Amino acid sequence: MDAAYFRTLFAYNQWARERILEQVGKLSFEDYTAPRVLDYGSIRATLVHNLAAEAGYIARLQGLPRDSSIDEANLPTLDALRSRWNAEQGKLDSFLAALTDADVSRETRVASTRPGGDFVHPLWAFLTQSINHSTQHRSEIALTITQLGLSPGDLDFMLYLRQPAAVDSRA
Repeated sequence: MDAAYFRTLFAYNQWARERILEQVGKLSFEDYTAPRVLDYGSIRATLVHNLAAEAGYIARLQGLPRDSSIDEANLPTLDALRSRWNAEQGKLDSFLAALTDADVSRETRVASTRPGGDFVHPLWAFLTQSINHSTQHRSEIALTITQLGLSPGDLDFMLYLRQPAAVDSRA
């Protein structure tokens, strides 16, 4: 694993998220916020959780605290969520642009308030966790909006790689 690998995975993550958000944008506010059989209770709540987790991983990897303002009260609409996600994406892009191959392998400590204390793993493990976490929630939302008649279409990694922008992200 090297830095380019993770830049590609995070670019794919953004591409797949945008496909989801494009379809979510077609929902009524009522459907966006309606209680669902999702871990976080609604499409909005699940998206907000996913954003908070993505932002939290990158902040903590940089030794910064998680931003507790990423919540439904502060992101009541999809437009507000998209705006905030774009801002967080900029932070992620800066982090990834500076990422080196040596960084990927270095042992990293992430502060935790959970029993057992801090987490210590190679940076690649935390980056992989962030991607996998996003995949889980993206999949849950994809199924939910598909059931509402708004499938995001195929979200395959190989389909992403065939996109012209994917070639640029691997640099």
